Amino acid sequence: MAQEAVALQPAARDPDYPLEHVPVEARKGLVSVTAVLVGFTFFSGTMFAGAQLGAAYPFGQLLLVLLIGNLLLGLYVATLAGIAARSGLTTVLLSRYTLGRYGAKWADLLLGGTQVGWFGVTVAFMAVPFVRALNLPESWTAPMMILWGTLHAATAYFGYRGMEKLSYIGVPLMTILGFWSMAIALRDGGGLASIAAKTPTETMTLAAAMTVIVGSFASGGTQAPNWGRFARTPTIAFTAALTAFMVANGLMFLFGAIGGAVYQKPDLADVLAAQGLLLWGVLFLALNLWTTNDNAAYAFGVAGAEAFNVNNKRPFILIGAVIGTIFALTGAYNLLIPWMIAMGTFIPPLGGVIIADYLFVWKRRLPRMEYVTFVPVRWTAVIAYVLGGLAAKYLPGIPPVNGVVVAMVAHLVLQGLFAARLGSEHEVDPRAEYV
Repeated sequence: MAQEAVALQPAARDPDYPLEHVPVEARKGLVSVTAVLVGFTFFSGTMFAGAQLGAAYPFGQLLLVLLIGNLLLGLYVATLAGIAARSGLTTVLLSRYTLGRYGAKWADLLLGGTQVGWFGVTVAFMAVPFVRALNLPESWTAPMMILWGTLHAATAYFGYRGMEKLSYIGVPLMTILGFWSMAIALRDGGGLASIAAKTPTETMTLAAAMTVIVGSFASGGTQAPNWGRFARTPTIAFTAALTAFMVANGLMFLFGAIGGAVYQKPDLADVLAAQGLLLWGVLFLALNLWTTNDNAAYAFGVAGAEAFNVNNKRPFILIGAVIGTIFALTGAYNLLIPWMIAMGTFIPPLGGVIIADYLFVWKRRLPRMEYVTFVPVRWTAVIAYVLGGLAAKYLPGIPPVNGVVVAMVAHLVLQGLFAARLGSEHEVDPRAEYV
């Protein structure tokens, strides 16, 4: 009996509710949720991508491309975050309603798997500048990757509170670094007018540029419900997500684009070195990348918890961190742009199906999970996702937008025509409480 009493103590539960609705008493305000989400989007890899965009577009066109791309990303993510705040559920738990009990396992693999890869990319982005700044032999790169992989996983292991505290430190410092670097670049480049007059040295289609921008946080943004669910209201979650994924992410692209345009270097470490900021820069970046990567670790932790129906994310954080660090050791640092394009193509359709299902099928009212008997696979949503992915891959235009729109429309059409025939309806207890 004593052992049972110990097992039932609240402290033994995961404090972040990976398989439950977040209760009212655990909800957070605007500052807290915004800090965590902005910390997620403040990522030096985005500056790296911004430098490549800056080399491909005249400055005026670049600003327009960044505005449109980040607005699309921001609205998409903010909608998902608002849904999460109302329901109190992670993305993979929302996927149970949309894809079914076993269909949600695809979301676990897609979202958790990409975040494991993203974890590896970020570990590499952390280790390489540190080795350069400290003038260490190149052979130190691998030990640095292992060290930073361990530290990044540690914060996620302690959950939302750990990430929140780290973001309160990292976000202000990274903001200072970004504006500081941009001011030096403007000075060294002869001012804004001189930078605006530069001729692009590379080429990139509009579709590819939009895919890179949306892909910068397509996977992470689709998992914004993991943190948006802690917001006290949907309005708080929507505002926090829009601030993070439109404004903050857009600033990161702009910082990188201006630095790349002036110094003709796509690597952030090289830009900071040229400005005499490398030592300060890597100290700021340590916090910046940490706030991004602990979110990635948290995301694959909750995906693993859903996949194996274990109400504890921590074992999956540890396993994913090991895999991600191994991935970093294989050269993930060089795969950022292809990785972003792939995520911008195949992940937004999943978010599109979830949004359409919540808004138009469930009509913004989800029964609590304990009152639902989930069907194994909700084929209308699965087929819609596949169609969205094909549209993103093959239709002309902007792939992420194609994927989201086609997935949403396809789900609504298929649900209306074939839901009963395909067995795509969950069984809901008539006594159900709704959120």
